[in-house]
Amino acid sequence: MPSLKTLRNRIASVKSTQKITKAMKMVAAAKLRRAQAQAEAARPYATRMAKMMDALAKAEASNPNAAKLLVGTGADRRHLIVAVTADRGLAGPFNSSISRAVRQRVRALEREGKTVQIFAVGRKGRDSFRRDMADRMLGDVNFVGKKLVEFADAEAIANRIIAAFDEGGFDVCTLMFNRFVSVMVQTVAETPLIPASTGAANDNASEADEGDYEIEPDDGSLLERLLPRNLAVQIYRALLESMAGEQGARMTAMDNASRNAGDVINRLTMNYNRTRQANITKELIEIISGAEAL
Repeated sequence: MPSLKTLRNRIASVKSTQKITKAMKMVAAAKLRRAQAQAEAARPYATRMAKMMDALAKAEASNPNAAKLLVGTGADRRHLIVAVTADRGLAGPFNSSISRAVRQRVRALEREGKTVQIFAVGRKGRDSFRRDMADRMLGDVNFVGKKLVEFADAEAIANRIIAAFDEGGFDVCTLMFNRFVSVMVQTVAETPLIPASTGAANDNASEADEGDYEIEPDDGSLLERLLPRNLAVQIYRALLESMAGEQGARMTAMDNASRNAGDVINRLTMNYNRTRQANITKELIEIISGAEAL
């Protein structure tokens, strides 16, 4: 049986941990409000652009001179998966859910005879994939030390992806990230980046956009600027969704940790009281026994 001093130290230690988890929950709640507002503000623009790209891709499907970013290379052998995770942990299953989904996708594609590469966005994803998929890593980027992720960061990632595509590194590119639903729920979402045709797999395109677009001055010069921007917009939307989901997941995880710490404190306190009472009873018995002996 542990001594009273040991139990007191353990209770004090758990109480200190509980203070930390409560503070982290409050910080995550404060960050969540801003991150959620940014994610919700970015959704309409990204959704509409994805629908427009889908319509343009369908219109250009039969054009042999169509932009490769729009319609793809025509092949489906080499895949690139852009996995968006967080830079920090202590967020419950937030990072592991993406890592698990990416691994399942990689194995499914490889069973079909495809070649798969991974571009990791976020330190946690990079560290996870390096352990068992280092040979498939095309590159990585993280935002450690940055308070806010800006659109320029998404453009930098898009430029790296486009450069690898122009060099013939892959045929199909898919973006995987945690989509923010609520504080308690974040779901893994997939968005095709290259080719830009979204199809049924894109969570952004809930409704088909069958509208015709009049392009001025010409489709070539417009798409030359629009296609890289579409990649950056979709990546930026995913980064904002991931940030909101991360804070929601961390808030939930810290709340659960605080509740568990409270349960541990209650059990330790009960054990402490029982041990103290047993010691008092033992001392009384010894005193009474000694008095009777005299």
